[in-house]
Amino acid sequence: MAATARITALPPQARALAPLVVPALLVGAGASFLLLAMSWVAERLQVVLWERLPDALGVSGTSAGWIFGMLTVVGLAVGLVVWKVPGHAGPDPATTGLVDPPLPVRLLPGIAVAVVIGLAGGVSLGPENPITAINIALAYALGMKAMPRSRAADWVALAAAGTVGALFGTPVAAALILSEIVMGDDPRPLWDRLFAPLVAAGAGALTTVLVAHPTFRIDVPPYPGARLVDVVSAMVISSAAALAGLVAVYAFPLFHRVFRQLGHPVVMLTVGGLVLGALGALGGHLTLFKGLDEMKELTAHPEGHGAGNLLLLAVVKLVALVVAGTCGFRGGRIFPAVFVGVALGMLAHALVDAVPLSLAITCAVLGILLATTRQGWLSLFTAAVVVMDLALLPVLCVAVLPAWLLVTGRPEMLIHEERPAG
Repeated sequence: MAATARITALPPQARALAPLVVPALLVGAGASFLLLAMSWVAERLQVVLWERLPDALGVSGTSAGWIFGMLTVVGLAVGLVVWKVPGHAGPDPATTGLVDPPLPVRLLPGIAVAVVIGLAGGVSLGPENPITAINIALAYALGMKAMPRSRAADWVALAAAGTVGALFGTPVAAALILSEIVMGDDPRPLWDRLFAPLVAAGAGALTTVLVAHPTFRIDVPPYPGARLVDVVSAMVISSAAALAGLVAVYAFPLFHRVFRQLGHPVVMLTVGGLVLGALGALGGHLTLFKGLDEMKELTAHPEGHGAGNLLLLAVVKLVALVVAGTCGFRGGRIFPAVFVGVALGMLAHALVDAVPLSLAITCAVLGILLATTRQGWLSLFTAAVVVMDLALLPVLCVAVLPAWLLVTGRPEMLIHEERPAG
């Protein structure tokens, strides 16, 4: 009774927002736990596939033969899931973005199984798109049942924000992403619209941080300070990386069309796995998996990678991203794109060592993400947290301008087509 009286004493705007706090906390924490659970299962399976099994067979888990064979088998396994599991592991992943309308709950088990196999098997995709879709579907189904008069868009926003907060370990990323997404016709001020999603994002981020202690940061020398020549270098690097990303964007529908002509999902994914295996054998183990651990390994010893090797790593990973995203593997494209940006930034530094490594990496990550995600705030945020040096922010805000002019109005890394419901 006292709590009700306190709520009714609030202004009308606050009374509308207060009831969303508890659902937002539950959705955010739940989104984080689902992400952590799926990641934990994938990591355990990865250890089996890439360490214990090759050890038991007396071969190296990083050899070209094992990489080629494992990715081919993983493609076959995911193809069987897509073919036989009810719901076929959801819609064609090439047609889905980071935040989409809720899927039917019956599709979620197949999506989860396909994602875990792909993550563990070394496919060059991240968990972000599928886990966001899973969390949105569950939040929508449970939320609308518990609060029938609520808006569907509210549950989508809460689940998306909670998942993004959990993925990045901070609610800031969720706010930036949601500010770029139109969530229905809502006349409320921006902060009122973001209030509940930020609560969900904070809960998701805090849960992930407390349980898993994630970090995107790579260990590179700090930025020595802004110089006029750095502004020019930043714009050149971000633009060059954006152009590289646009090549992948324009190749995306072409690869998708080729794989679609194979017809059957088992054939599409097995061939896709075979191609990924060949790429992995060419580029080595650093070009496998979603790329976050691999980019830290790459930057741990930058002196050990010449310009030619860095170019090879970037090209192989970018092609692998396009292949994985178009042949039917379930996964997101942000994390592997970040690896490509890190490799391109290191390449720029290797070619012109006067360009600070931290500047080169952040600008290359910025450019590649602008092209592949078409989200300015997300690209700026991710580029900034990869190095975590506030001195780079003014330069990044200038570097984004020419890169954005290059990518805006261009096609997205997404296949637009009608998808059957369910």
